[in-house]
Amino acid sequence: MTIILTNDDGIDAEGLWSLQKATELVFGAKGAISAPSRQYSGCGHQVTTNEPIAIAKRNEHTYAIAGSPADCVRVAIAHLYSDVKLVLSGINHGGNMGVDVYMSGTVAAVREAAFHNIPAIAISHYQDRRKAFDWDWAAHTTAVVIKQLLEIKLPHQSYWNVNLPHIDPDDRKDIPEIIFCEKSSQPLPLEFKSDGDRVTYTGRYNLRDRTPNTDVDVCFSGKIAVTQMSI
Repeated sequence: MTIILTNDDGIDAEGLWSLQKATELVFGAKGAISAPSRQYSGCGHQVTTNEPIAIAKRNEHTYAIAGSPADCVRVAIAHLYSDVKLVLSGINHGGNMGVDVYMSGTVAAVREAAFHNIPAIAISHYQDRRKAFDWDWAAHTTAVVIKQLLEIKLPHQSYWNVNLPHIDPDDRKDIPEIIFCEKSSQPLPLEFKSDGDRVTYTGRYNLRDRTPNTDVDVCFSGKIAVTQMSI
């Protein structure tokens, strides 16, 4: 079966290659990459319909698409391949919890797959900016999560949203607990810094609402937050 890998951080992002490693650990083979040629973080479900989309083939199953993550999935399932059975998006450089799913290109990619009733999983890695990412740990952890989720039959036009916690290096010997939870419905902190007639967003992600048992609280508590989403 064909597995499509994509993201919104761009085809050269470390998280995408970490996801590729996770795919190899689960299936014993690499997935086909159809990913944006540049970063599209925060683009939501943007699609391209009024101009050509350039496709750069890097090797047999790696394509850099000059379009959004949703474009990448649309091109993959309707033009590049005819037998796509699973779409994986990530591993995003930062969390995609709660209302983030409406802004996230990472999540939009799997939502697009769900439109076509193709099983899909978005994986994001919350970042504590005081710590560096460990992409090898992320790959092995993601593999464990993917294996578990593939054993659960998704309802029609549904998808999974996964958020990995950013735990201390000493705690990375074991896989964190996987918690199935609801997404937070609370908005991100809204703060802006003024500079003349311009403003810059300065809201702090780590200060967002932590309603118990929501994905934000679960992930911030050092556990893997898994949320089932539907169209």
